[in-house]
Amino acid sequence: MARAVDDQAAGNQQFKVELNGINVIDDADRKGRARQLFWPWFGANVSVLGLSYGSFALGFGISFWQALIAGMIGIVFSFLLCGFVAVAGKRGSAPTMVLSRAAFGVRGNRLPSAISWILTVGWETVLTALATMATATVFDRLGWGGGTSTKVIALVIVAILIVGGGVMGFDLIMRMQAVITVITGVLTVVYIILVVDHVHWAAVTALPSGSTQQVIGALVFLMTGFGLGWVNASADYSRYLPRETRSSGVIGWTTFGASVAPIVLLVFGLLLAGSSTELNGAVAADPIGSLTTILPIWFLLPFALVAVLGLVGGAVLDIYSSGLALLAAGLRVPRYVAALIDGLIMIVGTVYIVFFGGNFLAQFQGFLTTLGVPVAAWCGVMLADVVLRRRDYADADLFRPSGRYGDVRWLPIAVVVVSTVIGWGLVTNLAASWLGWQGYLLEAFGLGGKTGQWAGANLGVLLALLLGFVVTVLFSRARVRAQEAAA
Repeated sequence: MARAVDDQAAGNQQFKVELNGINVIDDADRKGRARQLFWPWFGANVSVLGLSYGSFALGFGISFWQALIAGMIGIVFSFLLCGFVAVAGKRGSAPTMVLSRAAFGVRGNRLPSAISWILTVGWETVLTALATMATATVFDRLGWGGGTSTKVIALVIVAILIVGGGVMGFDLIMRMQAVITVITGVLTVVYIILVVDHVHWAAVTALPSGSTQQVIGALVFLMTGFGLGWVNASADYSRYLPRETRSSGVIGWTTFGASVAPIVLLVFGLLLAGSSTELNGAVAADPIGSLTTILPIWFLLPFALVAVLGLVGGAVLDIYSSGLALLAAGLRVPRYVAALIDGLIMIVGTVYIVFFGGNFLAQFQGFLTTLGVPVAAWCGVMLADVVLRRRDYADADLFRPSGRYGDVRWLPIAVVVVSTVIGWGLVTNLAASWLGWQGYLLEAFGLGGKTGQWAGANLGVLLALLLGFVVTVLFSRARVRAQEAAA
């Protein structure tokens, strides 16, 4: 009887607007075990968009085996970064971009919070646009019309699901992710079974090998497309775990839950894209919808369901975290209002991509790489700060400029700014005309300029991550020890 009452109370809680914002979660309200992190991370990354990454990777001009190695390393390593940052959540029970104040200072952290906000809003917009385009493509193949009216209706439905989940908050999101995980997992397996006969191993293995620079470019792209796109939100869900939760469990379940689906999807996506040059080319224009062209008609509606739900699963986590990042950047409104603001921006951005955007893949790659540089620099600083700490965070000082974490910490801010300036000079996005200014250091560094072999390797992302980590470890150890020794 008591268990039934508890279950009913938990169910009712899922349909209440969460009032927590960037505040610290009270110990009495912290619950669960590390293995529960599997559900939100798996649900957010089981999207069939993972299949399209196979085409994206081969687009770098590399072989199947090279793409497979780059994908395995890029996916696991980037989500391992998320796992380490997630440890800060259970230590401090505050959102990621609030815990970042320990490294940057209370007000100094507004810069990385703003960068995080742009990244998460951008991601939720991309996922919403893909869900809208995929629905239109399916309806067009069914003969039900895939024009403007279909896209508008699809956008409205998808936006309601995403914004609704973001506004309601953690409990509903966790429930949604569990449901999405089961549905999308089962239907994705069915999709693979139905199209496996389109895989031609001889064509896949005949793909020519690319250079080392091309492999590195694919690896960096996959890192930014997977783990580096989530690292700034990693602690937003682990903050609800009890403080005594094992750090190894937080790292392990975050990494495993986030990596397992993308690896499987990437492998099969490589097989499909490597088997058909036509399909490979179509993915660039419509990454999700193009995958319907090899499906039997009867499975189109289930495919639309799995595609939309998978993308919604990722976008819901993004809009929740983007709202928290907006609050951490200094906006003083309730969390659910911040989520609504982000939802409106998401809708406007989706309208532009769906109805006025050009080559999707070029703009998508440009978006990931450009924001991947400052996010990688912040990640390096944050990782080093987490590694250097031996104690839990002093909760009150995370909100007090006069506390032990300080107001503005200029060294980490300078590291992010300088690393970003250097990093942008070592990446290129020539297919996106608005990013033609990047790559300005490739000639000076002896890497062949914007047309040389290293131009597409996007070394700036890796260098920004390394600089952020190394400089912080070398020069912030004494500061962290002083913070932890303070009364």
